[in-house]
Amino acid sequence: MRNEVRSNVVINIIRTVTMMVLSFVTFPVVCRILGDQMIGLYSWALAFVYYFLVLARISIPNIAVRECIKVRNDPVKLTTKMHEFFIIQAITTLLSFGLMCVIVFSIRIPDFTAEINRSLIFILSLNFLTGVLSFEWIFTALEKHTYMAIRSIIIAAIVDILVFAFVSYPDAILLYAFFSILTTVLTVITNLVYLPRLVKFKRKEKLNFKQYLPLLGTLFMISVVAAIYDKTDTFILGFIDPSKASVGSYSVAMKAIEIVIGIITALSTVFMPRAMYYYQHNDAKQFRNLNKYSVNICLLIVIPAIALMIGLAEPITKIIAGTKGYEYADVVLIALASVMLTFSITNIIYTQILIPSKKEKLYLVSVLGAALLNIGLSLLFGLVLFKNNPAFGVGLGTAITDVLLLVTISALSWKESKHIILNINNLKIIGLGLIIGVASFFLSPVIFKALASNMDIEAAYALDILIIFFGSLIVYIAGLILSKEKLTRTIIHK
Repeated sequence: MRNEVRSNVVINIIRTVTMMVLSFVTFPVVCRILGDQMIGLYSWALAFVYYFLVLARISIPNIAVRECIKVRNDPVKLTTKMHEFFIIQAITTLLSFGLMCVIVFSIRIPDFTAEINRSLIFILSLNFLTGVLSFEWIFTALEKHTYMAIRSIIIAAIVDILVFAFVSYPDAILLYAFFSILTTVLTVITNLVYLPRLVKFKRKEKLNFKQYLPLLGTLFMISVVAAIYDKTDTFILGFIDPSKASVGSYSVAMKAIEIVIGIITALSTVFMPRAMYYYQHNDAKQFRNLNKYSVNICLLIVIPAIALMIGLAEPITKIIAGTKGYEYADVVLIALASVMLTFSITNIIYTQILIPSKKEKLYLVSVLGAALLNIGLSLLFGLVLFKNNPAFGVGLGTAITDVLLLVTISALSWKESKHIILNINNLKIIGLGLIIGVASFFLSPVIFKALASNMDIEAAYALDILIIFFGSLIVYIAGLILSKEKLTRTIIHK
């Protein structure tokens, strides 16, 4: 079973890295074509729609995975669960979309009355309207990771080709928005074709929604609070800077860290169902070992990523967005870099400890406090302390809030979380991260200065990144081997 988990981890890493690379190939091109204001407008609209997407889901996918795992060997009961959660999510999706329409058409402010803004919002809202038909939680519960990986990579490649072919002028923002939601539409189509092989659509049992009513109230509150917390920074920044240029710079920085966060979050599709399985079968040893294993992989990826993104902040943001516009994107990236670690560990504790043990209310209380703090810090830093660079101020407020949220979540689940956070193996990884972080911070400017005298600036930035990256990779791997880091030692012995 351990080998099966390891193979699923590899599959999901390949899937996520490939998709992130495909996304990263198009984003710099789109940034240059659309400009910081249009990218900022797109990111702001996406943040607004995200609130309603979260309300539509109300954390149902996570709970559906937990419930489907219990009955995944019983086709009759699995079909019943599928119908129950589909109907619940269909209802919440329609209610959420209705609420969004009321807000857009009733609030008379330029951000909602401008025709392009409305069109952008409604195109992006197709993401959650069609997403209700994806049944992705069924595939996760049944651990169909190979299928999900192949499907996602093919769809991402198709969408990338379309973006390159048709998004070629500044006013193509609506077309870009349509292509961004096309991923969900194609996922729904392929899932619906494949789903009958896994689950029978004809049910034989009565539906029982009453069993979920006590939980739905908690899920609704978690969804509201999580939506406020996740996208408050972008949403507030859009009001602080009406031109949305600051949102564009913020989005460039977020794009860099989302690559790493996406990898760690994707791995939860492997670890979450298995953690739930071990917990439901009272296998405490395997449950704890799995969680330690997931944090081990998380730190191996996140710590060097933080180090390199701080040391290479300027080259990275210039390669993503170009040398024109997107002012202060590099310092925003430095402010947000720690979020890769805090978000990832918090997500592991929530999905692999709190959800299996049915302690979602602890997460709700913690995120509620974090959401209120994030709003306060975003306004204080964005409007007062860093009013000349509101994107940096909002980013710093988000990073501080994320640290405090991780501390709170860890404290509330200390009996389990202490084993996955406090150990010598993690300190080895952090120490190596500090070494390559300090080295890259001081060496990168020197290397870039030498390269820029003989070549194009963007080419110099790219080569600077490559030299520092591969040099750091060699030092990092050598350090892991010499320090006998646990996962590295296991891989070498095998």
